[in-house]
Amino acid sequence: MDLRVSITQIELECMLVDDDAEPKALPFPLLEKITDGFSDKLEIGRGGFAVVYKAMLDNGIIAVKRMSNTYMYEKEFHREVECLMKVKHKNLVRFLGYCADTQGNMGSYIGKMVMADVQQRLLCFEYLPKGSLDDYITDSFGEFEWRKCYQVIKGICEGLNYLHQNNIMHLDLKPGNILLDEDVMPKITDFGLSRCFEEGQTRVITENVGGKIGYLAPEFHTGEITHKFDLYSLGVIVMEMLTGKKGYQSIEDVRESWSYKSDILWWEQIRVCAEIGIECTDLNPAKRPESMKHIIDRLLAAESSTQVIPTGVLLPKAAIVWYCAT
Repeated sequence: MDLRVSITQIELECMLVDDDAEPKALPFPLLEKITDGFSDKLEIGRGGFAVVYKAMLDNGIIAVKRMSNTYMYEKEFHREVECLMKVKHKNLVRFLGYCADTQGNMGSYIGKMVMADVQQRLLCFEYLPKGSLDDYITDSFGEFEWRKCYQVIKGICEGLNYLHQNNIMHLDLKPGNILLDEDVMPKITDFGLSRCFEEGQTRVITENVGGKIGYLAPEFHTGEITHKFDLYSLGVIVMEMLTGKKGYQSIEDVRESWSYKSDILWWEQIRVCAEIGIECTDLNPAKRPESMKHIIDRLLAAESSTQVIPTGVLLPKAAIVWYCAT
């Protein structure tokens, strides 16, 4: 095996036990090796312009995201690397490194053998075994503790607040882009559509706003982007977590979607989360909450006024089924 590949693999393995290690450039042969040649058996996700693989190291597992059409999505790749190199937070998926190699491959073209440059664009992240939030939001009934649900809502808010404080707008926030670790701690991922604002910049005009319909703020068709864009997506996610369905408009709708074996001891937190979700999904950006910090402050205030629920008391009717296998 190539000496550079061997050395870089050791460095990558050291990163798994060193939270302070910075992301680094990684050679394509190494990523090809640890994914077994990008085997279909190791594929764990597929999106519009990338495939994600589980990659095996000697001391753990990481995730490798391979861009499927590097020429068409070169801007998305550079944008994502630019954002990822700037951020580090407990509610963001940890970025380990990237590959931006170009290889010369011989091939036939109009009856002649020619040398063509093939771009390899890959990103490496920590591996989160519980998948995405999208796997847990359903309209079926199940049992889970409110504290887990609240932990996810608050974690998403804290991750988004960190991004906004660093002048980064995610612009593609949805359950599929929120991964969960072993402790059901949410981590935001996929910065391919994100925008990094200049210091003091409050808005940007763009012709291309991607994202998933249903989570996109209604102003997306104007191309005018502010931090309120992400707040709308957050609101949709919060209401889906509280109800398991789309289109809920009032706190009463949230109340009716829950039934309890005991008194509603957590109602203040539920009420505040519902208010935040409803306000964030206002069609008028000016009527949404002022900022993510404002939302965090409201959650903290609700925590201080919430009674403690006895251990073991569950919410038997809910819209989220948390599978927390040990």
